[in-house]
Amino acid sequence: MDHDELQALVVRLRLGTSASELHGSLTGYLAGGGAVGGDALLGVLELDGEATEPTVADRAELDALARQSQAALADAELGFEPLLPADDRPLHERADAVVEWCRGFLGGFGLAGAAVQASLSGEAQEVLRDLGTIAGSSFDFGNESEDEDALIEVHEFVRMAAMLLFAECGARDGGGNTLH
Repeated sequence: MDHDELQALVVRLRLGTSASELHGSLTGYLAGGGAVGGDALLGVLELDGEATEPTVADRAELDALARQSQAALADAELGFEPLLPADDRPLHERADAVVEWCRGFLGGFGLAGAAVQASLSGEAQEVLRDLGTIAGSSFDFGNESEDEDALIEVHEFVRMAAMLLFAECGARDGGGNTLH
């Protein structure tokens, strides 16, 4: 599933969030040691929508998203990528999506359990603080080339931060990041 497909699902279910924030929430929840299947995804992430009941096909898409995200985080080749708008989208749109993704990640990570956060290494706690800084940011644009480079660096940091937290929390619970 790519960003546009997830955005279409978010709109169809009237979730009141963005695709980036939803993927960030799911990723944060998984990174914090949580495990979900498609049927429970919206409930676990506390996303109710506007009384739109997911169809069987919607549930299958949510389940596929959860499996895809879990597998990408666990990828030994470090292949995880946050679901964000494509590179051909305007810079401001992509920057806003990174902020939304980080906001979602922190919320999802928090839903996975406060006990996990209290036992994180110093490096992991610093990563969480940095993600919080990004989540509370607004970007100023000046030089397009420099801004593009800066966004690439932030994107890479976010990508690696998610994998680091997933690895640390997964190692702590004995690798129990199974998908049900």
